[in-house]
Amino acid sequence: MNILVLGDVVSDIGCRFLRKKLPAFKKLKNIDFCIANGENSAVGNGITPFSAQYLFDSGVDFITTGNHVYRRREVYEMLDERDDIIRPANFSKGNPGKGYSVVDMGFTKIAVINLAGMVYMDRCDNPFAVIDGILPEISDCKIKLVDFHAEATAEKRAMGFYLDGRVSAVFGTHTHVITEDAQILPNGTAYMTDIGMTGPKNSVLGVKPEISIDWLKTGMPARFDTADGECILNGCIFEIDNKTGKAVSVEPVNIE
Repeated sequence: MNILVLGDVVSDIGCRFLRKKLPAFKKLKNIDFCIANGENSAVGNGITPFSAQYLFDSGVDFITTGNHVYRRREVYEMLDERDDIIRPANFSKGNPGKGYSVVDMGFTKIAVINLAGMVYMDRCDNPFAVIDGILPEISDCKIKLVDFHAEATAEKRAMGFYLDGRVSAVFGTHTHVITEDAQILPNGTAYMTDIGMTGPKNSVLGVKPEISIDWLKTGMPARFDTADGECILNGCIFEIDNKTGKAVSVEPVNIE
């Protein structure tokens, strides 16, 4: 199977660029399943039912999220009701939504798991302990994909090696900067530290540069307005053997 994972989609400008590029790209690369991180897809941060549905209607099959998932209360019901949008599994159990889901493709099952990092992030349960509890529950799925929404590269690398041979792919999100370390780990798990973002290229993680600079210089509160102009679409294609669940190849994606 060819599985496309896309970095954090930023605001309406990122959503529109994704809709412009994704359908043709999926055909070109024979994509069987597409995951996008949508936690920043709403205007002004977070995710809403409108922005989530926009991604689905644009060709995304499954949405993962992260630390901004609860910014917009209107999405809580959607998180509870739908199985194709999830939040980090190591958030409190009573919170809206679920941390993993299984998609039945007919000829195979795909498990998608969302985790949040502990380092420099909001309080959450230990992701290493949580994933250990999840894997036995999805043992009938050959293909297992993990979106690790984390800040620290060391924590992401550690998770990749921790899960090597136990899942099909581990890909990092959250930092919005694509890394050049796409690889297949020794025991057959595809890995990439961060798959980047889908949004304005000339920005600081999607925000207008002048706003970020002023905030960092002065420490004064600032409204983080989304930048405009030229966009990028970042991600990675994982080719997975659906009989073994092992990665066959990895191909970073950087579309301008």
